[in-house]
Amino acid sequence: MPHFKTTRRAAHSAEDMFALVAAVEDYPEFLPLCESTRVDGREFRGGREIIIAEMTVAYKVIRETFTSRAVFDRENLKIDVDYLHGPFRHLENRWSFTPAGARACTIHFAIDYEFRTRALSLVMGTMFDKAFRKFAEAFEARADAVYGR
Repeated sequence: MPHFKTTRRAAHSAEDMFALVAAVEDYPEFLPLCESTRVDGREFRGGREIIIAEMTVAYKVIRETFTSRAVFDRENLKIDVDYLHGPFRHLENRWSFTPAGARACTIHFAIDYEFRTRALSLVMGTMFDKAFRKFAEAFEARADAVYGR
C-alpha cells in the first residue's frame, strides 16, 4: 500500500496552517489535481468539527470522485481524514501542526492509500503519488499567498 510521510517547517503559525487545511472549499484554487470539492455535511461534537466532503480529482481525461470524513481538532491542531467511498480500497491522511515560535510551525503530514483495483492503480497510481507528495508544498505556497511571507 503506498504511503507518504513528511515533516516540514513553515513560516506561518500553526493556527494559520490548520485553518488553510481545514478550508476544504478552497482546495480547487491551489491543490494539485483537485477539480472540485463539496461539503455534504458538517457537525460539531466534543469540541471538534466533523465534515463529510466530496472531492473530484482530474488529470487529462481521468476524473474520479471520492468522499471522506474529516475531523478538525482545532484545540490540538490535528486533522484526521478517513475515506468513505470512491475509487480507493483505503485512504487516510493525518495532519498535525506544532507551533515553532509566533510565526512558524512544523507540519506533519502522512497519507496511506490503496486503489480499489489493480487496473486503477496502474492508470492513476503514479499521478496520485506525485500529487500527494506536493500537498504540503501546495499548502505552504497557499499560506504565502493568503498570509504573506
